[in-house]
Amino acid sequence: MNIVERIENLRKVMQEKNIDAYIVPTADFHQSEYVGEYFKSRKFITGFSGSAGTAIITKTEGRLWVDGRYFIQAAKQLEGTTVELMRMGEPEVPTIEEYLKETLKSGETLGFDGRVVSVGEGQEYEKIAKANLAKVDYNEDLISEIWNDRPMLSKEPAFALDIKYTGESTADKLKRIREEMDKAGASIHVLTTLDDICWTLNIRGNDIEFFPLVLAYAIITKNTVELYIDENKLDDEMKSNFAKDSVVLHPYNDVYEDARKIGENEVVLLDPSKVNYALYNNIPSNVLKVEKRNPEILFKAIKNPVEIENIKKAQIKDSVAHVRFMKWLKENVAKTKITEISASEKLDQLRGEMGNFIRPSFEPISSFGEHGAIVHYVSTPETDIEFKEGSLYLSDTGAGFYEGSTDITRTFALGEISQEMKDNFTLVAISNMQLGSAKFLEGCTGMTLDMLARKPFWDRDMNFNHGTGHGVGYLLNIHEGPAGFRWQYRKGEIEPFHAGMIITNEPGIYIEGSHGIRLENELLCKKGTENAYGQFMYFEAITFIPMDLDAINPDIMTAEDKKLLNNYHKEVFDKISPFLNEEETEWLKKYTREI
Repeated sequence: MNIVERIENLRKVMQEKNIDAYIVPTADFHQSEYVGEYFKSRKFITGFSGSAGTAIITKTEGRLWVDGRYFIQAAKQLEGTTVELMRMGEPEVPTIEEYLKETLKSGETLGFDGRVVSVGEGQEYEKIAKANLAKVDYNEDLISEIWNDRPMLSKEPAFALDIKYTGESTADKLKRIREEMDKAGASIHVLTTLDDICWTLNIRGNDIEFFPLVLAYAIITKNTVELYIDENKLDDEMKSNFAKDSVVLHPYNDVYEDARKIGENEVVLLDPSKVNYALYNNIPSNVLKVEKRNPEILFKAIKNPVEIENIKKAQIKDSVAHVRFMKWLKENVAKTKITEISASEKLDQLRGEMGNFIRPSFEPISSFGEHGAIVHYVSTPETDIEFKEGSLYLSDTGAGFYEGSTDITRTFALGEISQEMKDNFTLVAISNMQLGSAKFLEGCTGMTLDMLARKPFWDRDMNFNHGTGHGVGYLLNIHEGPAGFRWQYRKGEIEPFHAGMIITNEPGIYIEGSHGIRLENELLCKKGTENAYGQFMYFEAITFIPMDLDAINPDIMTAEDKKLLNNYHKEVFDKISPFLNEEETEWLKKYTREI
């Protein structure tokens, strides 16, 4: 079936079920940012393959809402599908809620699968339907009825992560969580987010491509952890260790029925932005609920000393691989055929040579020339193009080592590039360095500090249409809350920076039809001077890869800009050269020279 046929089949099923508008989000049952193949319903019904977006199909039209990262990609992928692109945040583009308020008529029914919609979203849809004298049906997975060859749920095995990597035992983590439950007056904590569960139990898996997570739900009580998981994914040693921590195993889907059995004397702690709407509604209405952020979110965002040391090792490994990749790329682009896919594979090959490499930490963005202007471009055999001199290559990729996850972007000049490209590249480098050198008082958030990254752009009446940085999980989600750099308010991302947080710094420029540039370092937040004015904080760069000097225009840099870049490049050379051979060291010396 093509997309038009799939939508027509969906409309037939909608008619049979008396559903007038059907919502198809991107999420799985756990509100994950990235999902396994089984859960890619929105891709199935629209053809759009990006990692975020929400579709609404009515009897007469289809619409897809995406943010600025995906405007170009979605426009191309929706061609010929009859699905209209809704560019979120653009003037005169209604939000999903505004569209439903206008579209849903009295007596009609709004449908969705309540397992893939968060509590907050479901309640908002319910509110809109009620105001419009319409109904909600959240028990319908209509996509399954037309997706005949839908992939199976993953059966991949899980694995334990040793304490030499985690730095904290499951017992100690549960003790901290139960202390937060006590503070909230809760006797039960319902946990559905995969990264929170994996972090708590020190396990990882292979149920989502690129992200080493395990499909599971958990209900934490004062004495036990009721874990809902496919038991076949666990080996005997993992089961034995779980038993020591009073982790009781149940079939994966039994959580919905067990939620109905929660007694009226219990008090349930849950995060309404993380629990799905169907599970929430299964908890008896007479059970008191304390709705607040999962305590695990902040716990795992603040890395412990063991995690920090491991992450630094992972960053060194990836930086060495990148330096070798950069050298190989520049020396071979005019001599041999290199494409977006083969370049990405070469980088992963070099990462594999560093040891303890598990797999890429997210889907690689490997984009040459005009593809670089597509912020979250993913190369396919159909779009894979050969590199040529005279343009830019953008590589936004990551590695999952046992020592931690990395997320690194570099843009490379291939041959001689235009003055515009050099000026654009230099502006992005200035932005990256300005933010990375921030010194600030404890209590600052990313909304405060993002101004440092944006000012060089805004001074020139320019901008980039994505956040400047995000937290990074330790072999978990590569995008991790609750802190990040973003000038606009975004719920769940306004936590002040704490020592031990790892945050990315990734400004960019995107010129449609020509090129894209992004430069990304990971930063470790640290405490600085404490005096009468308060506790000062700063960032330590832990990514050590040259900013391509072939693309730098020193004439538009201030003395301070040059100093920041020169200092960074000195650190790159000092950190990475001990791992290189003589030829590689001489090459790195050239690309970290002072300007």
